[in-house]
This record gives sequence, structure tokens and C-alpha cells, in this order.
Amino acid sequence: EVQLVESGGGLVQAGGSLRLSCAASGISVDGYVIGWFRQAPGKEREAVSSISIGVGRTYYATSVKGRFTISRDNSKNTVYLQMNSLKPEDTAVYSCATYVAPLFDGTTWYRTHDYAYWGQGTQVTVSP
Repeated sequence: EVQLVESGGGLVQAGGSLRLSCAASGISVDGYVIGWFRQAPGKEREAVSSISIGVGRTYYATSVKGRFTISRDNSKNTVYLQMNSLKPEDTAVYSCATYVAPLFDGTTWYRTHDYAYWGQGTQVTVSP
């Protein structure tokens, strides 16, 4: 059974940092594209970042590029999202998921419906 468990969320002031973790079981994170997504109250879920298999090519939403970094620790079977220079608009529930569509070429990394095995999410709140 595939299971993803997020952790690391919390309350932080604007300009601060948090590191989110996505611990996987039932799969090896280096064999799957893993993505981070977020959903703010009243808004649709949006893609934040993904990391590919193998060499681990990374992809970022424009709104977080240069501030967030996705990485993978194969020995811990965990994917991380390092979030720096946080802004109030980053406030959301952050979730991770695995890419399950037949082919990943990087151009559609952001498509939420191509992902499955969603974790329960972790709340990130950034105060002004």
C-alpha cells in the first residue's frame, strides 16, 4: 500500500523558513515523480514543485521559484520542500503526491489530476 505522510508545517512570520517532509512507504521515492501541492482556503489546489526520478530534475511554480527548493533523500525515502522567504500568500495546506500518468516529460508536471496517493497535508501559516 502506497502511503505518503507530510510533516513540518507550522506558524512562521513573513520572511521565515520551514522545511516540509514527505515520507513514503510502499514505494521508493527515487522511482517516482513526487510533487508538492498547496491549497489555500477558498482556492483550488495548485502545484508548487515536483522532482523527477533518476537525476531528480526539479520543477517549480513561478510564485515560489528562487524561494523554495525540493529535494530527495533516498536513504530516508523522503522528499523535502525547503521554503525560505515565506510570504503570507504562501499560507495553505501543503500535500505531496506521486505522479501516476503513463508518461512524464516535465511539461505537465503541474497537472494535479496526474497525481495520486495524496497525503493528509500539513498546515503552513505565514503571519505578516
